Amino acid sequence: MADDVAVPASLPQRVMGFYHEVVVELKRVTWPDRPQVQQLAIGVIVLSLAIGAVIALLDLTLQNVLVKWIPALFTGR
Repeated sequence: MADDVAVPASLPQRVMGFYHEVVVELKRVTWPDRPQVQQLAIGVIVLSLAIGAVIALLDLTLQNVLVKWIPALFTGR
């Protein structure tokens, strides 16, 4: 039976180890260039505006149906 017990590293040692791992990982990352960032940013903005327009259209449609048409069925107007 082995009595080897893993001794946890102190907090400063763990923090420094984490920092070194982050630096190594950041060196391996392939960062996008400026045209790619601009293209993706424009795509996100256009998609957000399109989704916003769809939500606005649904809001107006449901408002007309639920607030105007359905109550009009019961009031006789």
